[in-house]
Amino acid sequence: MAQFEKEIVQAILIADNNIWNLKPLSDEASTALLPLVNVPMLDYALVALNRSGVEEVFVYASLYLQDIRDHIKAGIATHASWSFKMTVHVIGGEGCRCFGDAMRDLDAKALIRGNFILLGADTVTNADLRPVLEQHKRQAKFDKGTAATLVFKECANNLRTGNELLIAVDKRNDRLHYHQRLRMHQKESRYQIPLDVFLGNSCVALHHNLLDPQIAIGSPSMLSLFSDNFDFQTRDDFVRGLLINEELLDSRIYVALLPAAQYAHRVNSWPAYQLVSRDIVNRWAYPLAPEMGVYKLQQQYVFHKDNIYKSNEAVVSKVSLQENVVIQSGSHVDSSAVIRKSVIGANCQIGAKCTLNNVFLMANVTVMNNCKLEYCVLGAGCIINEGCELSGGCVLGANCELPAQTKLAGALVTSTPSTQQIDEADDEAVDLHALGPKAFIVSDLSTGDPEDSEGEDFMPQQSLCIPKMGDLLAHLDEISYCSDLSDDDDDASRAMTPLPDDTNSRSTNHSISGPYNPPIFLFSVFLGEVIDSLTRGFREKSNPDFLILEINSSRYAYNMSLKEVNFNVVKAIFGMQSIVEPANNNVLLAINAAFKQLGPVVSNYIKSEDAMLDCLKALEAIIPIHDVYEENVLVREKISQIVHYLYDKDFVSEEAIQAWYGQLDDEEHAQLRQSLAKLVQWLEQSSEEEDDDDEDDDDDED
Repeated sequence: MAQFEKEIVQAILIADNNIWNLKPLSDEASTALLPLVNVPMLDYALVALNRSGVEEVFVYASLYLQDIRDHIKAGIATHASWSFKMTVHVIGGEGCRCFGDAMRDLDAKALIRGNFILLGADTVTNADLRPVLEQHKRQAKFDKGTAATLVFKECANNLRTGNELLIAVDKRNDRLHYHQRLRMHQKESRYQIPLDVFLGNSCVALHHNLLDPQIAIGSPSMLSLFSDNFDFQTRDDFVRGLLINEELLDSRIYVALLPAAQYAHRVNSWPAYQLVSRDIVNRWAYPLAPEMGVYKLQQQYVFHKDNIYKSNEAVVSKVSLQENVVIQSGSHVDSSAVIRKSVIGANCQIGAKCTLNNVFLMANVTVMNNCKLEYCVLGAGCIINEGCELSGGCVLGANCELPAQTKLAGALVTSTPSTQQIDEADDEAVDLHALGPKAFIVSDLSTGDPEDSEGEDFMPQQSLCIPKMGDLLAHLDEISYCSDLSDDDDDASRAMTPLPDDTNSRSTNHSISGPYNPPIFLFSVFLGEVIDSLTRGFREKSNPDFLILEINSSRYAYNMSLKEVNFNVVKAIFGMQSIVEPANNNVLLAINAAFKQLGPVVSNYIKSEDAMLDCLKALEAIIPIHDVYEENVLVREKISQIVHYLYDKDFVSEEAIQAWYGQLDDEEHAQLRQSLAKLVQWLEQSSEEEDDDDEDDDDDED
């Protein structure tokens, strides 16, 4: 009878996102409980799952596990709208530091019995996910390797919140072949997509206007893939890992687009918080509207024209409510105040002659007379004394108190210095600028978002500023999020991509005009890993395909361009111990043995003329220009024979050698040019003789 049992629709809701972009409030409490239009974000996610017919939900939390449990118990006790026809379990585990750890813990607990919906607590959607779930089930019947179906939503091109994507899918079956997350702080002038995406698929569709609301339908194998691959730390890691190792893992990802009438967005930054709040107030996420009782089954507001939502228990007299305003019960607004595009929490006090524009107040906030607030967030219990001016995306943590006449722009403020005592990089105390006994400005600079897999510990990272609120209608090029990055277009286009193995997908304007001079720390670590892989593969006679896979994995981890990979693979071969210290100092014999085993690895990367130049420049880099630093004297002494060997084995062409020789400086590379002169002369003579033979053949035919 088991075959006739109804399959229970299950869902996983990740509550502990620990979002770096929502500091300082994310340092004080779970972002899942952060009020969004006076409703905790967790409740929006639970309502979405309830509307999609989910019967059992596993809410996974770690850092704020008890707070989440208390909130769920309170919701069930007060008959929250999501508590009907849906069982909610709150689970967690100590030591869970990322999304991947949560998925591995869920796999170990064996709670999921079939296909499931995967959602984050910071996702707001009114979509019915049942059609997507059925689509996933149908696809899994035809393709047993279906690991997940990712759900995306079309979005506007003039806004960036960090959730926008460029993807390439097969139009015949919606299979995902390429995935790139677009940068929040800049607009790409061009995109680079691996040529294999088009060569291996006859019908490819590119989508560059998609939003990732962090919704997915997972197969049971999705959890086991996280358990088998401990380098999957985020969902983007999972996607890139499967795209790179698709054949090895025998797993594939498919895509589903939500209908235009359905709303979905992720709140993972303050600009996204501002945008989603505006959409909810403007009823784009209906029925997730303020007066619909998202959390409590009772009407809390009266809906007036111009999207004014006011509680009957709020005291608002002789005040100008212009548009898009929400005022919760217990709040009091004095006369002559002007409020527009703002959300006022419960039991707030706003003094006379105050101006609030795009301001979000949590519960129990007090704003004294003559204050001007624009584009800011005030945590619960804050006190803003008379004459203060806040603008430019200021965020105040809970219980902050600003002295009178304080003027701030774009500042993050906490009530206690303990919120940011330790510098993560140096483990040293951080001195905070004190505005008052309960107001300390914290630095919004960081080396990166902990959720961002590009921000690994071994990466030399740039300082980034937390994105701030501002005018959502401003052009993208005019919005500055304090990024100090100076990456070129090639680095920008390589973010979040699978690895191409064809040089045609490489950037064409990132040329090498001399020996490579990369960031020493990053490249040396990558080079060391490649040397280790090739040395082990040479010693154990490993399959070259496995070595290519290892190198590609390292490239993905260190975000190397293909030029950098070409350069370092060749340099790694000549850096192997068997070549650096060959038996009987016979370096040519050692090189022949190495290339006999590792030649397919080199051939996989060195295909085009540009790649051949990368190969020769790697040789140039390991040959000392002066005798002060002799990296490999044996290679220098035999450089002409080595280049000739590479030419004979078709690793480099005659044209590449001549182009490289022509680029060598007469003074700086005088010794190298002298060593190569006879070889280049011989190549030119051979070329002339071939031309003469061709002319003779033509004459004979005439």
